[in-house]
Amino acid sequence: MQVIEKPWGKEEVIEINDRYMMKKLTMWAGHRCSLQFHNIKRETIYVLSGDLRIYSGASKEALESRIYAAGDTITLAPGVVHRMEAVTDSVYLEASTPEMDDVVRLVDDYQRTPN
Repeated sequence: MQVIEKPWGKEEVIEINDRYMMKKLTMWAGHRCSLQFHNIKRETIYVLSGDLRIYSGASKEALESRIYAAGDTITLAPGVVHRMEAVTDSVYLEASTPEMDDVVRLVDDYQRTPN
């Protein structure tokens, strides 16, 4: 299993092939990933533990948010602007199409360059 350290936690790539990708993500309380969207990638988030606030919308100016807890799920279509933020330490699964590098960052707390 490939482990990718992130400034907000870590990603564990469970499976990646030409049809789908499965990752387990750990996000530490008070941290969040970049505000982003995907051109092609479609992803479904399934929360395993913790409280995870997920922002989503048609643009960065039109975001709604909801706190997701264990057992909650959301599917994000290509083009949907989104961000995950850990209210408490959170662990979640991401099942998606396999475009691992399809990330367009709009805003990033850790000064990572936009893609």
